[in-house]
Amino acid sequence: MKYPKPLQMGDTIGICAPSDGFGDKFTERFTKARKNVEALGYKTLATDSVKTRDKCVSAPADVRAKEFMSLYENSSVAAIIPPWGGEFLMDMLPMLDYERIAALPPTWISGYSDISTLTFSLTLLCDVATVHGSNFLNMGYTSIHESDLHVFEIMSKSESIQYNAPFWGDFSGWDINKEIYSLTKENKWKSLDGENHSFTGRMIGGCMDTLCKLLGTRFAPVDAFLDKYKNDGFIWTLESCEMNAADIYRTLWQMKECGWFKYCVGVLYGRAAGYEEKRGFALEDALSYMFAPLDIPVIYDADIGHTPPQMQIVNGAIGKVEFANAKTTVKQSFLI
Repeated sequence: MKYPKPLQMGDTIGICAPSDGFGDKFTERFTKARKNVEALGYKTLATDSVKTRDKCVSAPADVRAKEFMSLYENSSVAAIIPPWGGEFLMDMLPMLDYERIAALPPTWISGYSDISTLTFSLTLLCDVATVHGSNFLNMGYTSIHESDLHVFEIMSKSESIQYNAPFWGDFSGWDINKEIYSLTKENKWKSLDGENHSFTGRMIGGCMDTLCKLLGTRFAPVDAFLDKYKNDGFIWTLESCEMNAADIYRTLWQMKECGWFKYCVGVLYGRAAGYEEKRGFALEDALSYMFAPLDIPVIYDADIGHTPPQMQIVNGAIGKVEFANAKTTVKQSFLI
């Protein structure tokens, strides 16, 4: 596993839109995000297409691929953080030069939602660590929330420790003069079997809404990845954005049948966004139907994904999860 060099003050953060751009409506928010990130001591470099959006994408797939490669090949760019996700990042995947990416010194990439399509594929295809974490527009409010600030810490150290936040909630709206999140609900992660758990393994995962589209494609060679690191075991870190309980179970079933949960030692499942039960079938049912017969421990309602705040999860890192009495510690270290 290859890990990018630690992020340092003065480094350049590249911003491209491999899925959707932000358009005129969010120009002020993007400008505020750049000011906030630069105030931390970093430089920023944005490609042309971050500002445009048409039919769910920032630009044609070949343009998006070219802009991404321009940042990845730029030796002054230490990290790439897209503005946000979108819908059709997968169209760009066939146009990337994976041999070139694998041969270059690795660059940090952070993002969630449709950005999972890219980070997941790059970790599997190029053996490079990526971050399922904050998008750039998360930084565009009166201040950067501590959970989003943590992405810069994660990218600057070889080890990290994160704890479940005391409260969770939702976005406050689009006003850049407000705090980004309204966190008012007591945060209690849950164990599917009600027991305390501790497990260690290599972290891998992302947003199921987009990862499921990679099943069976050449951009998700999960079998090879699992076989290479099988002695480590695997912690799958998953979340969903627009799936109901039945969608979640169907997708987990497909992942299992494709062998994705081979060598799995534990699962962290984020708070499901845009979620609803299906005729009495709930998230707990979906998780239990899938993982209880496999005797895989599951911790859910985790700080991962679309419902804030979120942890920064490094695909490829060695993670240790300790859950006791609704309190959770997630340790990550960068080991080859």
